[in-house]
Amino acid sequence: MKVVAPVESHDDHFFWAGAKEGRLLIQRCSSCGTLRHPPAPMCGACLSTDWDAQEASGRGTVYSWILSKHPTREDAEPRVVALIELEEGTRLVSNLVDTEPAAIENDMAVEVCFVEANDGQVVLPQFRPAGAAGGGATR
Repeated sequence: MKVVAPVESHDDHFFWAGAKEGRLLIQRCSSCGTLRHPPAPMCGACLSTDWDAQEASGRGTVYSWILSKHPTREDAEPRVVALIELEEGTRLVSNLVDTEPAAIENDMAVEVCFVEANDGQVVLPQFRPAGAAGGGATR
């Protein structure tokens, strides 16, 4: 699979490094413990600039989703873009894989999986229905 590679910054480098290791990392304020995604330089709750990363369980539910089709490429397969609410309480946008759109429902239990793209140069955290073949947070 070919994708546009993410442009890493100081604030999100840890996220992409974690994905390459098969770990879903969420930024956490070191002062008040608030989790935030996407990563940001300052905590919205207490305004601290001190942070670390917490490994997420990788489990969550579909909060909302859409079926996305490229507007100009007729050969492009549609993909499911989902807003995932993690068990830890934060949300992130990702793709939902290993399921048919007709089977997707809000509040559906999902788990992270890691998909290699660009000949292994990029690793993307994606989600699939909980208990799907291959189980767990693996590539």
